[in-house]
Amino acid sequence: MPSGLRGLMIAVMMAALMSSLTSIFNSSSTLFTIDIWKKYRERELLLVGRIVTVILVVISVVWIPILQSANSGQLFVYIQSVTSYLAPPVTAVFVLAVFWKRTNESGAFWGLMVGLVIGLTRMILEFIYPPPRCGVFDPRPSVLRSVHYLHFAIILCALTAGVAVVVSLLTEPPTEAQMKNLTWWTLSVEKATPEIQLQKVSTVNVPSERSKNSLEPEAQDRCSLTSLFCNTQPQPEETPKPRPVHSTYENPFWSRFCCVNAIILMCINIFFYAYFA
Repeated sequence: MPSGLRGLMIAVMMAALMSSLTSIFNSSSTLFTIDIWKKYRERELLLVGRIVTVILVVISVVWIPILQSANSGQLFVYIQSVTSYLAPPVTAVFVLAVFWKRTNESGAFWGLMVGLVIGLTRMILEFIYPPPRCGVFDPRPSVLRSVHYLHFAIILCALTAGVAVVVSLLTEPPTEAQMKNLTWWTLSVEKATPEIQLQKVSTVNVPSERSKNSLEPEAQDRCSLTSLFCNTQPQPEETPKPRPVHSTYENPFWSRFCCVNAIILMCINIFFYAYFA
């Protein structure tokens, strides 16, 4: 690439890396502060979040030598390999939870735990046994020597899905109330009413009985002086007409159209992900 385009590409990669790190640091500090720290102490939440962010930054800086020694210092390969070890369990559980009504909490939990343990084991083995250079005998275990990390991602995803399915079938299924509007097959489409009549609440203050009694003598005095022009009977108030409120119902065609396109793109992405491995 020319020098100008090379610098532009590096700037784009650095901007994407900074945004990803920022989101990771903020999410991690929020999880620790809200889910762990707040259970024991509800003070200094902002200070604790900042301290956790600083600790994560320090850990990231300390991790740089490990990154240089892993995958021959190639950042893109390192990112893809770590993603292949940690992301497939989440993907498998998410897909099962959306498209299979029988998935329950126990199946999702044990599927994630088994997938996380296997993925971390493979990642630790990658750090212990770095890949040798070309033309050199590979003394690594067969799980590292014969199985590429992209192929391992497919195997890990299938294994996690299998564990989640088995555990879900061996435990109690979720109730219909718990599954409402949570899966693809339990989406409820409610029929919309054409109009919703709402009555407008009057903001005119109605005088109380005590105020009426206190005002009666003054009204009688005024009426005695100007009896010809005084009218003590209250005039009827005009009731405002209710305004029709249109329904917020939307046609589900476009939402389903977008979901189908997302599934097709995901399948194409998985195909290229496995084919070019």
